[in-house]
Amino acid sequence: MPNQKSDSKKKQKVAFITGITGQDGSYLADFLLTKGYQVYGMVRRTSTPNFERINHILDKIELVYGDLLDQSSITAILKEIQPDEIYNLAAQSFVKDSWNEPLATGEFTALGVLRVLEAMRQISPKAKFYQASSSEMFGSAPAPQNEKTRFEPRSPYAVSKVFGHYITVNYRESYNLFASSGILFNHESPRRGIEFVTRKISDGVARIKLGLADELRLGNLDAKRDWGFAGDYVKAMWQILQQEKPDDYVIGTGINRSVKDFVQAAFKIAGIKDWEKYVKVDPKFLRPADVTDLRADISKAKKKLGWEPETSFEELVKMMVEHDTKLLLTERIKKDLDKLQEYRI
Repeated sequence: MPNQKSDSKKKQKVAFITGITGQDGSYLADFLLTKGYQVYGMVRRTSTPNFERINHILDKIELVYGDLLDQSSITAILKEIQPDEIYNLAAQSFVKDSWNEPLATGEFTALGVLRVLEAMRQISPKAKFYQASSSEMFGSAPAPQNEKTRFEPRSPYAVSKVFGHYITVNYRESYNLFASSGILFNHESPRRGIEFVTRKISDGVARIKLGLADELRLGNLDAKRDWGFAGDYVKAMWQILQQEKPDDYVIGTGINRSVKDFVQAAFKIAGIKDWEKYVKVDPKFLRPADVTDLRADISKAKKKLGWEPETSFEELVKMMVEHDTKLLLTERIKKDLDKLQEYRI
């Protein structure tokens, strides 16, 4: 657990982030540090911790050990750090895996929210709470979707997110807590996990460009998503907690594109024209029940938060493809240097 804070530290706002090692958590930590916050991030005790996304700020944040499955660990953390703001970003967030591990998804993504809220109610009732809700909750509801659109979840992940969303509303109304949700549409970045379709595309295209692969296997190319840049969206999270009253907000770009559109844009950036030659539709990547059309209506966020996305779709795809190309080149150079070193020895 962290050491007792000094008097100077007490003057800072204290933020507590679950899921700090993930894409959103790392970008949020970056942003809050620029705002002068003291940032605490919860991590699970594992034999192989992955701090890759936060290595650049490890000397600026405090990591505390806890688990969304362990109520007592969350309670102990809140007692120790007394946060002003709590950002609950941790979850089993890969939709495909939620079909394979529905019980674990429910424990982390649904009941995990309740555990954090209950700890907050008991220990830090004056803090402000942000819940990371998801556009997947809308499921098959017709686009565009806003805060009043009915939820029609189509996966165990989405069902779990609906529970997390409504329990946040319930605790807000029942206990007068400042508990808000951001219903975020798909947001991507170079820090996105390789298992997600956008990163799978940018990595696959980079490999094809460098001659490391000759095909890219994907699922439903016609599925449409509203894609934005994660670095823009974490600013909305913060803005949501700066409001006078707690509420829920849809965050997105208002423009949706198909998986095929993302593929075409990625190959274009890589300078490869005949993308169809490399892309194969593989049935094993199709979901039992898919979501075909998500598009955000961000009228409320624009009006009340003054928030709009800053990064275009084209800029996002370019950022990801260039990052993965550079990453693969760096790995290749390292391997070549290692081989040369072995030869010299």
